[in-house]
Amino acid sequence: MIQTPPLRAAIYARYSSDQQREASIEDQLRICRRLIESKSWTIAEVYSDAAMSGASALRPEYQKLQDDARRGRIDVVVSESLDRISRDQEHIAGFYKQMSFLGIPLITVAEGEISELHIGLKGTMSALYLKDLAQKTHRGLEGRVRDGKSAGGISYGYKVHRELRADGTLTTGERVIDPNEAAIVTRIFTEYAAGRSARTIAAALNDEGIPSPDSGKGNGTWGPSTISGNWKRGTGILNNELYIGRLIWNRQSFPKDPKTQKRQARMNPPEEWVIEEVPELRILSDDLWQQAKDRQGAIRADMNPAGVQSVRLQPERARRPDYLFSGLVKCGCCGASYTLINKTRYGCAAARNKGEAICTNRATIQREEVESRVLAGLREKLLHPELIAAFIEEYRRAFNEAAGDRSSAQDQAKRDLKQVEKKITGILAAIEDGMYHPSMKTKMADLETRKTRLTAFLEDTPEPPALRLHPRLSDLYREKIENLSAALKEPGMKLEATQILRSLIAEIRMVPETSAPGGHEIELLGELAGILALSETDTTKPPHLARARNSVESVKMVAGADNHLHLPPSTLIFPMLRQVEPEILREIFRTAA
Repeated sequence: MIQTPPLRAAIYARYSSDQQREASIEDQLRICRRLIESKSWTIAEVYSDAAMSGASALRPEYQKLQDDARRGRIDVVVSESLDRISRDQEHIAGFYKQMSFLGIPLITVAEGEISELHIGLKGTMSALYLKDLAQKTHRGLEGRVRDGKSAGGISYGYKVHRELRADGTLTTGERVIDPNEAAIVTRIFTEYAAGRSARTIAAALNDEGIPSPDSGKGNGTWGPSTISGNWKRGTGILNNELYIGRLIWNRQSFPKDPKTQKRQARMNPPEEWVIEEVPELRILSDDLWQQAKDRQGAIRADMNPAGVQSVRLQPERARRPDYLFSGLVKCGCCGASYTLINKTRYGCAAARNKGEAICTNRATIQREEVESRVLAGLREKLLHPELIAAFIEEYRRAFNEAAGDRSSAQDQAKRDLKQVEKKITGILAAIEDGMYHPSMKTKMADLETRKTRLTAFLEDTPEPPALRLHPRLSDLYREKIENLSAALKEPGMKLEATQILRSLIAEIRMVPETSAPGGHEIELLGELAGILALSETDTTKPPHLARARNSVESVKMVAGADNHLHLPPSTLIFPMLRQVEPEILREIFRTAA
């Protein structure tokens, strides 16, 4: 009689990532070995996947088990229960179908030998379990968000904050502003609003060795996408509304592709978003946030001038202008662009590219002359006493607004400190009366910590000084205006000042005139013309026309259709003066002792 060799059994064990219990693997292996011994089988191989979800088929040991089965290295598969193999209906059905084709029975300690009935019932139950678990997890995370807590992950600019509860456990989901990272966030928004690109900002941060948001995961570096992200999905530094105290959750969902088992990001409808106000986490002012968003919108408009929703954006259209007035100079005869016909001179593009049938204007002019004449006219008009007075008043308002914010923060800290000291006094009085309770110790420690923080804040934040304008403030204004051309070339202020100046000019119209300097009269259209018109003393002129003349140039200023001044006269120069702080600030202001 020929003796049949014992079956070669393979054991598969797994525990899911939501349980995180290493001992679970050993427990499963022990009961599976006991079953194998009772059947007088031999153990051919042990396969185990630790901390891996049963909803995924991309498990290394699970894949190795199937490969060994196809190679004929095992005769039977043993597991604790069917849901250890998989919790996905499609996957468990496919595994059973493959093992049946290979003639390998699937046996579990909980269900015995698996049949089609088990696959149908247990597969359905596992699928329902996963769905129910996902819904409960989602519900729990939503509750945390509505309490203003983190639902997982900490944004750049913040750090985890944990406190000891009375029962000895630690709080979770709490976060506070990280001062160092918050300063970098403010810097990124300020530089971006001033005209720097995300690529330039990222390169500067890397050069300075400033850790990026991904530094905790390895040797992370700053990149343009880290800063710009995706404005629709709310990713990237520039799109994180938490910086203005607005927490948005459930903006996206991440279903798995059944073919690749990889998660795919999908936008949820706005009505499903969870939005909570968390003012204590605000880092940026609304003005700075809006300046950055306006620039983002302008760049998108440049990349898609027609505004077609389905069109692919063209980043090359949003390239920063090469020169101060690039793209703004137009032919006064036909309306076509005045472009550089060589390295130094502007000329009508239509006259050169389309012939005399379109335009007969063949006059040219030096680029630098156009810039100097426009800036010279601007310089002369901005020195008008009324505009100097408007600038000084704008500076006074900005200074007092900043001082007011500091004073408000001080007042709130003083009120909070008074409340904390009152509570400490109450607890001490209760202890003296013999009403001590162990929880008082934790409460007292929390109050003392708050008292220390508030006291330190008040010591580090002196009372805002009374503002007294230095008599040299108007002289400083004059110096900056008189050196306007040079100021626009200084690296520290070029981007911001150029951006503001270009935003005030809708068009620079070049009108050929042989008797004018450079063979052209120059007309300005836009908000800038309105600013210059404010200084006109000749009130007999029509309100839409202002003309500036001197010995070397003729510059005509034509306002726009509405002729309204939407920006204060100091808007152009104020950013320049901001660059001199804090060195010259002490010279500009005398503050009360």
